Amino acid sequence: MPSGRATSSDVAAAAGVSRSAVSFAFNNPQRISVATRERILAAAEALGYAPSTLGRMLQAGTTNSIGVLLPQRLARILENPYYSRFLMGAGQVCDQEGYTLLLTPPLQDSVLKAIPYAAVDGFIVCGLETDRGEVAELTRRGIPFVLIDSDRLEGAPSVEVDDRGGAREVTRYLLGLGHRRLAVLSMDPGPGAAARGYRGPLARRMAGITDALAECGLSLADVRLAEVPVSRGEGHRATRTLMADDSPPTAVLALSDILAYGAVDALQELAIWVPQEVSVTGFDDLAESSWFRPRLTTVRQPIVTKGRMAAEFLISAIRGEEQHPHQTLETSLVVRESTAKVA
Repeated sequence: MPSGRATSSDVAAAAGVSRSAVSFAFNNPQRISVATRERILAAAEALGYAPSTLGRMLQAGTTNSIGVLLPQRLARILENPYYSRFLMGAGQVCDQEGYTLLLTPPLQDSVLKAIPYAAVDGFIVCGLETDRGEVAELTRRGIPFVLIDSDRLEGAPSVEVDDRGGAREVTRYLLGLGHRRLAVLSMDPGPGAAARGYRGPLARRMAGITDALAECGLSLADVRLAEVPVSRGEGHRATRTLMADDSPPTAVLALSDILAYGAVDALQELAIWVPQEVSVTGFDDLAESSWFRPRLTTVRQPIVTKGRMAAEFLISAIRGEEQHPHQTLETSLVVRESTAKVA
């Protein structure tokens, strides 16, 4: 027997049959006699041979696996509990429908390069702009996909939340408490944003903030804006910088709970009381926000539901069932202990 892992050729030689017969024994047993199949299976067992499940699936044109095309490296993605909640929802549907879930981060810093290496039947595309090469490549290859946290694309199912309404509501709330010196902790919009403007959820959230400010005769020019990667450490760093200003904010409006946690960390480190001196709000309503101290006022978005709906839409597309239209999920303001009237 050849050294290393046994192959179908080894089994064929041991059983005295062709490689095609070995393939039939595992994939189409009705095409060979019972005696021949038993001889092949006995040889395979003696050699410790097992056919490649993935190979069989690819040959059949299906893998029973869906991919989640991620916009950042895995280490950065897994820092943010938002994704664990989202993947929980998608995983619930995969468990129910008999699919596996494959995380597909950028390959050599390129999401586009990762697509051909993912053996999946379709993709949930997270947080990518619709005019980038990834969406065009998926369309060219005829791979089903669903857009999440993106812009709408004609003919493609997508799921988002009411980012604009949620941001408008939390901004109105802070303004109603008397805050006028606001700081916005925003996720980094990426290179080229200054020229092309905001996209996706960030564009919608900034539009909601603008709506609420305009109701009070204010604009974004009256707000301190810090654009940083979404991590607790970056929220901490940006808030320390904001509070060093000659006229520091009385409220920090973070566009993610993770950034809000970092803001509170920084304020506590600076011996600034939250919310007595500075109010802080978030966006997401992660599980930690309800036991964080002080408990975080935030915009709740149905993250698990979004993940579940994304997987349902994608599996329907893979199966050739009726395509789902664009879906927008509602948000709601959750008022807790991190906000108070301006001192």
